Amino acid sequence: MMAPVPSIDRELSAARIARDIDTLSGRDYTTSAEAIRRYAYTPEYRRTLDYVGAQLRSLGFDVSEDPVGTLIARNRPAGEPVFGVGSHCDSNRNGGRYDGTMGVVTALEVCRLDAEHRLGLPLQLISFLEEEGSGFGQMLLGSRIMLQRVSEQELRESFRSVDDGRSFWEHAEAAGYEPARWRESIHALDDLTGWIEMHIEQARVLQDTENRIGIVDAIAGYVHADVLVRGRGDHAGATPMDLRLDPTLVLAETALELERLATEAGQGTVGTIGEIDIDPGLINAIASSVRFSLDIRGPVNDAYRGVADAIGAFAVGAARRRGMTAEFRIRQTLAVTPLDGAIVAALEEAARATGEPFRRMHSGAAHDTMCVADRVPSAMVFVPCKEGISHHPDEEADPADAALAAEIIVRAIATLGDG
Repeated sequence: MMAPVPSIDRELSAARIARDIDTLSGRDYTTSAEAIRRYAYTPEYRRTLDYVGAQLRSLGFDVSEDPVGTLIARNRPAGEPVFGVGSHCDSNRNGGRYDGTMGVVTALEVCRLDAEHRLGLPLQLISFLEEEGSGFGQMLLGSRIMLQRVSEQELRESFRSVDDGRSFWEHAEAAGYEPARWRESIHALDDLTGWIEMHIEQARVLQDTENRIGIVDAIAGYVHADVLVRGRGDHAGATPMDLRLDPTLVLAETALELERLATEAGQGTVGTIGEIDIDPGLINAIASSVRFSLDIRGPVNDAYRGVADAIGAFAVGAARRRGMTAEFRIRQTLAVTPLDGAIVAALEEAARATGEPFRRMHSGAAHDTMCVADRVPSAMVFVPCKEGISHHPDEEADPADAALAAEIIVRAIATLGDG
């Protein structure tokens, strides 16, 4: 039987979370003096796991790692039901102090609050490997491995280090892991009755609506695609305007049409052109070809997929009208991940009880929870980040908001456990 949750000292929780983040922002935990930069199998990442593991062992948790390096800690023996909390503590290559790391240390604070107040919550903390993909160019890699969303061939051959080109498999073995046992990673989820991940929002909705907490009920699906437009390379000065086959004009038309389509689709649909490659890329040359990326997302499958289909057809048609050709190629598509209604409701109830402003929302960014939710009832909690800045050294979030999130998560888990 779980003990009732008493009044929680949020200032103390905020101070502990701030201390953890300050520690993990130190020079021993990042390869860069200008940003947070740590990823799988680097000494800095190893020290990060060791710090988190030591904090959990001091609370009486058993700490281990799966066959490729995802950290798993639990306060109950294997085979007993536990509730999962956690996130990731790797960063991108120009990262800030809070993305992922604040989620892990907030989960750690949940474990501290349980021990401090003798609540008896059965807990398992997970810090996933390589969420950001900085080491091997593969987002959500640790959770995808755990959920068997990869192949052994990819781990042995296709997934290669951004830095030295060696395979994931080679790096894992060199770091002392056993990638040959990678399929066993899924057993970390065997005993989970639920999962909650806390994360900074990575946008400015909470800030602009003056809410301290977001209760996430879905994670947006997406289509990643490329458009390749082939025109004709000519001299920028000697070629009259009416004799040009300039593929950048198709890019311009497509960018405006993407804005129109996404706005018209509504329902949280967004569209972005984030990569542009121009050949030959000279100031005094008309491009012979242009490749540009499409990132189209939303919490409603039909809406964002409809935009993807429409913008692909538009780009091909726009090129044809101008005497050029275009190809629309899908890179990857992922469906919307709906989150668990019972856990979302418990989090809403706990948030309401604090008296602090919160809102229900979806996540536009991808998270490890997208994988976990395939197997375990899951939800997420967001806290604001200043001006929506993330994946940048200027990223900023308030430990006081994380402390509030920890309290809400504790109360929600206690409610679900008594249900």
